[in-house]
Amino acid sequence: MSPFTLTRHLPADATADALRADVTEGLTADPKWLPPKWFYDARGSELFEEITRLPEYYPTRAERAILDRVAGDIAAATGARTLVELGSGSSEKTRLLIEALRERGTLGAYIPVDVSESALEQAGQALIADYPGLTVHGLVADFTAGLTLPDTEGPRLVVFLGGTIGNLLPAERAVFLARVRAALRPGDTLLLGTDLVKDEATLVAAYDDSAGVTAAFNKNVLAVLKRELGADLDPDDFEHVARWDAGHEWIEMRLRARTALTAKIPALDLKVDFAAGEELRTEISAKFREERVRDELARAGLELTHWWTDEQDRFALSLAGLSG
Repeated sequence: MSPFTLTRHLPADATADALRADVTEGLTADPKWLPPKWFYDARGSELFEEITRLPEYYPTRAERAILDRVAGDIAAATGARTLVELGSGSSEKTRLLIEALRERGTLGAYIPVDVSESALEQAGQALIADYPGLTVHGLVADFTAGLTLPDTEGPRLVVFLGGTIGNLLPAERAVFLARVRAALRPGDTLLLGTDLVKDEATLVAAYDDSAGVTAAFNKNVLAVLKRELGADLDPDDFEHVARWDAGHEWIEMRLRARTALTAKIPALDLKVDFAAGEELRTEISAKFREERVRDELARAGLELTHWWTDEQDRFALSLAGLSG
């Protein structure tokens, strides 16, 4: 078997179809919304990497600090022979887990799951070069729409890092966790990264940095709509808004129309009116407390067994197995 293989679970036109469906539904809704996955074209991914290096944006550094400290503990607790990563991207942080599991002599296979075939190809080739003997099987798939894993040797450790689960609404999180639970076998585990509730000033600053990088990232979704659908939405007609919703305990990112305008989207034969000051929600980022994580896992049939945070209690990694 080749050390690197790639399996496509998405039709070639799936991304384009999903964008058209999301834009049609979201921009005709009241209030208007778009899902955050459309930030991440090549430019959006570059901007996000820049965000992770900003002094205000703590989640990436905090999560990596936890992994630096406890990767060996995770390897010992799971004994994983297969590592599965959802939304793998560049797979950089995952190297800490790969190295810890290889030190224990257990890891044989890594399965990154991502919608980007190019990201999987680039990361997979780098990993097999750096870790001789590691088998990498990339899956081009949208794991939020379902999770089908290849039949690999267990136990398996499924990881979902970066606090990305916070981008899902509560009902969406419940469906996602239930799908993960259904894909697990006895002895398998889930490692989940969650950003934690903290003071409003710290949270808002992380999504509204002084250099304006997050504002550019937020507005990049308009560039995606222009390039892919011919939309005449001008980023200069909108301002970036980041707001803490204390009731839901999540950050919302929005784009606020500076003046009344009508946007044309030729590919959808759609016209969208914005009133002056009207806002388009582009992301939620839920923040968690330990009891909420434990409860949401339990509702999906998963039992929280380990809880690790960074020294400032800003971010958490949770390890869960099948309950019962």
